[in-house]
Amino acid sequence: MAEDHVSCDSNDHASNMKGANDSLVVCFGEMLIDFVPTVAGVSLAEAPAFKKAPGGAPANVAVGISKLGGSSAFMGKLGDDEFGYMLSDILKQNNVGNSGVRFDSTARTALAFVTLRADGEREFLFFRHPSADMLLRESELDINLLEQARIFHYGSISLISEPCRSSQFAAMRIAKKSGSILSYDPNLRLALWPSAEAAREGIMSIWDQADVIKISEEEITFLTGCDDPNDDKVVLDKLFHPNLKLLIVTEGSKGCRYYTKEFKGWVPGVKVKPVDTTGAGDAFVGGMLSNLASNLNLFEDEKLLREALLFANACGAVTVTERGAIPALPTKDAVLKLLGKVPAR
Repeated sequence: MAEDHVSCDSNDHASNMKGANDSLVVCFGEMLIDFVPTVAGVSLAEAPAFKKAPGGAPANVAVGISKLGGSSAFMGKLGDDEFGYMLSDILKQNNVGNSGVRFDSTARTALAFVTLRADGEREFLFFRHPSADMLLRESELDINLLEQARIFHYGSISLISEPCRSSQFAAMRIAKKSGSILSYDPNLRLALWPSAEAAREGIMSIWDQADVIKISEEEITFLTGCDDPNDDKVVLDKLFHPNLKLLIVTEGSKGCRYYTKEFKGWVPGVKVKPVDTTGAGDAFVGGMLSNLASNLNLFEDEKLLREALLFANACGAVTVTERGAIPALPTKDAVLKLLGKVPAR
């Protein structure tokens, strides 16, 4: 259709990656503009002014991987507007492949107003009625890019409505068929779903297809209805499925737990003074997937897995020391410095 077109600045940036690098991570879903108050600890209504920041979990993960020195691409839809082209440029500036980006002239790039209230809780107000990311059609998928993915990473926000939901199902099928590892971070945003029940059903509808799942303690409570997210029995009985290679539970600054078919354990967090927690979970996922993409043996080797998860914890820790998500995502040197290791030269 005439109103939709391919990223005009992609230059096949990602389409020939496989030849040079077989550790490509393709991230699917939403990319948007976060508007963040210039003053902390106020409600959205009280905020005197807002600063725009690029956001959207899958896009943050793609940039996080690239900033760590890995190979990544983003797949999703933006508005044919100033914000859409700004976001596509941000991908390009961060060496993220954007051949899978599409533009839609019938809907705007998604916006989210986000504030950290005085009680520490984040408050979201989304403008998606509908936004361009919700309108990605199956016919617009970059199949070549999907077939090159060593890891295909996605969330659940793109499952909320059609046509994007069917496009995500199709992308998962294509990636799986070509041998990709499927990585899932539900990234619950209850305000975007019609109801809590719809969110639970939608998130769980693709649960058993993932090879790797990362969830938070709050998401365990929400998905299982159990009071204690620290109960291994609840996690293993209700959330660990037969095809799963790795389940990770993030505990914020405390660290993370991991479960495989062979072993389970806990890796402590890295202590820092937090400034802004935005993007910390995405930085963690980027750190974990960049390690996994270069070594799929992590599933079988507990020592290597623990090292990779400590690295991922440190990625999250560096991110909370600066404001914003994408600007705060760390380089490999910054992570190794925090861990007290001299970066390899």
